[in-house]
Amino acid sequence: MQHWSDFFPYVFMAIKLIALFIAGYYAIKWHFDQDRKLKKEEEAKKENNA
Repeated sequence: MQHWSDFFPYVFMAIKLIALFIAGYYAIKWHFDQDRKLKKEEEAKKENNA
């Protein structure tokens, strides 16, 4: 019988990769959302000035 610590690196690495993928997804999404928000604000300023 193997000890639980033999599996720990594999389980920990899997959890770590899943967390990094989720964090990366939300980081990219946040940047795209910020860019979209800035473009909307610029368009609104142009419409108000015109």
